[in-house]
Amino acid sequence: MNEQPSRGRKVLGWVAAGISTLLAGLWAFWGAIENFHEGWYSTSFLENLFIMIIQYAAPMLVFLILTSIALRFPLIGGILHIALGVGIAMFFRRGAGVFMIGVPLALLGLTYVFGRPRPLKRAYQIALGIPLLIYVGSAIEPAIRVAGRHDDGIRTARLVEGNGVRLIWAPEGPGWPSKGTRLEEAMHICAYLEEDGKSLSDTVQNIWRLPTIDEAVRSLTRHGTNCGGVWDADRQSATYETMPDKESPLWDIHSPIIYWWTATEKDSATVYRIVYNGGVHEMPKSLGMGSMAFRAVKPASD
Repeated sequence: MNEQPSRGRKVLGWVAAGISTLLAGLWAFWGAIENFHEGWYSTSFLENLFIMIIQYAAPMLVFLILTSIALRFPLIGGILHIALGVGIAMFFRRGAGVFMIGVPLALLGLTYVFGRPRPLKRAYQIALGIPLLIYVGSAIEPAIRVAGRHDDGIRTARLVEGNGVRLIWAPEGPGWPSKGTRLEEAMHICAYLEEDGKSLSDTVQNIWRLPTIDEAVRSLTRHGTNCGGVWDADRQSATYETMPDKESPLWDIHSPIIYWWTATEKDSATVYRIVYNGGVHEMPKSLGMGSMAFRAVKPASD
């Protein structure tokens, strides 16, 4: 006959299960949102699914696995939590990574070693079920939105006009790359880009340039219709009648690029970047990201 744990150990066990539920739930929310924000761009459903599981759902899944082990085998699960916490602390060595991730994980492991949530079945249902429900619930809207994105498949130079802006946007190629590009490189490419936007000259042309943040905000679309964006320079914020999305004619839905550099400086070390959904961020000029590039523009001839 199994001995029932004391009230104190039950409480301690539920504290551990509750913390695990919270942490897994936070990673579930992050994973679902980020998967459809910066991921899910491949033309292959299986590749998208693989990236979703390996990259975006992985933190949640790790917590669910650790929690399952800790609930069934408290000592083993607790030791695994402690080992992971120590490993993370050794990786970061100092700062927020140690005190906000490593130490809490180790303490959570100790809680599992001594705690015993009861009834155990209820603990499983809560600690595993709630994060999975959060993941599914958080993924519904972005999944529907991504599935319904407008893509006309045209990657040539495009005249995009409306909302007080009329510009030619560069065709796919050096002026509209599908890989991360630093600001310095983007400006160099714009300066040397040929008239057709498909190749680089040996000499400076100064035909193309980066769009200003005002031009980019005013040009964003959704389902082929201008979103009515307005850039407030005083408040340094953008507002839209309709939230933009990663769609034609400006964006390539199958590209990993979700941020563009703009020509508008915040100060000598910072410029504004724009997100496909209309977000505007201040970014250091020296920053490099695999998901940030640019699309050159030039004035449209009358």
